[in-house]
Amino acid sequence: MDAVKTAKRTLDIFEAFAAKQEPLTLSDLARQISSPVSSCHGVISTLKARGYVYMLDKRRYYPTRKLLDLGSLISPHDPVMERLMPHLEALRKRTEETVLIGKREGDEILYVVTIESAQTIRYSLHAGTRRPLHASAVGKALLGALPDERLAEELRRLKLKRFTEHTLDAAGLLADLRKSRRRGYFVTRGEYDTSGMGVAKAFAVQAETFAVGIAGPLDRVKARLEAVGKAVSDAAAAMARAAS
Repeated sequence: MDAVKTAKRTLDIFEAFAAKQEPLTLSDLARQISSPVSSCHGVISTLKARGYVYMLDKRRYYPTRKLLDLGSLISPHDPVMERLMPHLEALRKRTEETVLIGKREGDEILYVVTIESAQTIRYSLHAGTRRPLHASAVGKALLGALPDERLAEELRRLKLKRFTEHTLDAAGLLADLRKSRRRGYFVTRGEYDTSGMGVAKAFAVQAETFAVGIAGPLDRVKARLEAVGKAVSDAAAAMARAAS
């Protein structure tokens, strides 16, 4: 089996388990990842032999904690994120909302770090979650960091899927990005999830651009927008200094 295909199927299998959140048979997995059963069998057999999955009732498989344990050993020692974490923790303390760092991957943003708010009512997000560029505060911050000519090209090319009645079209998004540039931070108000609001600002890590932000219940964040925006802007500036 081609090595690249094998690697892709391995990741697809773990993502299928994450999506279904239950034990799966080989047939289930093959259907979930659109792959032949024989190919799934080869990958699963290797994962089982290496201790990454185990078998239930002679038919179904489920991941062990080994991948989680490896991730918990790797993640804390990311040399860049290690320097940024104190600032992210400070932002959570200052805003009392869920905080996050995201980066662009294609036409989506990927949250690479999240720390949930300690409040009972909070916006829940996990590292590895993806959101569309045009309907997330982090995505808007990353779009807003582009030069004008590149931004115009992106807005012509992007498919601006409508998620709620508040999702912006191309003209509305451009106007919002221009306003946000002047204000100094970027906001979403119920554009992906009607109950949520996000605030974000981009910052550079060497040659790559990330964005730091918060996410919380719309009414609560809206009532404190100016203070939250100032906190996010301060965090972005601190992270840029820490990463340099």
